[in-house]
Amino acid sequence: MKLLPQLDRKFDMVFADPPYFLSNDGLSIQSGQIVSVNKGRWDKFCGIDHMNEFNRTWLSLVREKMNENATIWISGTVHNIFSVGQRLTELGFKILNIITWEKTNPPPNFSCRYFTHSTEQVIWARKNEKIPHCFNYELVKKINGNKQMKDVWKLPAIAPWEKSCGKHPTQKPLSLLTRLILASTKPNAWILDPFAGSSTTGVAANLINRQFIGIEQEDSYLEISKSRKLEIENLQTAVDYRQKLAGFSHKKELEQYLLEELNSNSDIQ
Repeated sequence: MKLLPQLDRKFDMVFADPPYFLSNDGLSIQSGQIVSVNKGRWDKFCGIDHMNEFNRTWLSLVREKMNENATIWISGTVHNIFSVGQRLTELGFKILNIITWEKTNPPPNFSCRYFTHSTEQVIWARKNEKIPHCFNYELVKKINGNKQMKDVWKLPAIAPWEKSCGKHPTQKPLSLLTRLILASTKPNAWILDPFAGSSTTGVAANLINRQFIGIEQEDSYLEISKSRKLEIENLQTAVDYRQKLAGFSHKKELEQYLLEELNSNSDIQ
């Protein structure tokens, strides 16, 4: 909130993974082990009024840094997504979709008193009600077997190779971020992540020829971010990562699309 007003740039897309406010001293299961659900002080629930004001404040600041035709993606669960949705409407955003990300490998339910939690939601909204936004419809249709892509996406959670430089407790998979960015930006677009964590958004953006600025308050996660950036500067590593991403019909489909996109962009210039 201190740094956003200082940024001398407008962005074409924002991805935000704000606190879900679910650190309540409960327990969960991870890799077969019982673990605490607590993530850190930043995730502690301090009441609905605090949550609403927090979401209103950061969304207002981010909105000022968005181009007029920009869109924003915001991830959440039942713990915070309703607050986020209400603040978006309140601030003049137009909600376009609510994507349901169905995890192919969710952790089991620990209490056995609920259905297993296997999804997260990602709200997609544009800045202005009446200004058109970027949507690469033909591309997302093509990678979906030439059928219109639905708003339920079945993608795996993070794989071991995504944690080679360390792990953030709420890290999102590269496959999810890559699809979001491909769907809603053009080459060299500028993307902002105000809750960068270990910068999965930035890694995905750079892998597919987009520009990135992220903000993160924890030094340890910034160090992971820097290591991940250095890792993909190795061209073979970048190719390997692109070919490992889920959500494509074959491992070279993304490489082929990026080449087509590069050639198309050169022709326009």
